[in-house]
Amino acid sequence: MTTRTEIRLEDTHEPISHYTDAVVCGDLVFVSGCTAADENLEIVGGDDVAAQARQCLTAIGKILAAAGATFADVLKVTVYLTDINDRPLINPVRQEFFGTTRPASTLVEVSALAIPGAKVEIEAVARKGEQ
Repeated sequence: MTTRTEIRLEDTHEPISHYTDAVVCGDLVFVSGCTAADENLEIVGGDDVAAQARQCLTAIGKILAAAGATFADVLKVTVYLTDINDRPLINPVRQEFFGTTRPASTLVEVSALAIPGAKVEIEAVARKGEQ
């Protein structure tokens, strides 16, 4: 039987719904969507979508580390943008975090995100790194 473990970081905001930061099942890590919200649910980076993306990916990096994975282990990301024209602005930020690793990726424009002021939300699926 495959073990299911929930990952919850202490230094992040409380979930705004019924979810956890990530779920590990076997060697897979499912990271919930991350926005640029800090522990007080304030958006880091203001209206700067690149700064918001950097905050999202920083949070994902912490969650991956807690699960025993890194950005090199990410298999798939889904990026939600409130303005599809912001795609070129977040690509350099993605490259900062992923380096030469290229995960499968889906980009979706949405009318709004759950945290007011959020322009980007990113979720990820990874494989746990070598133990």
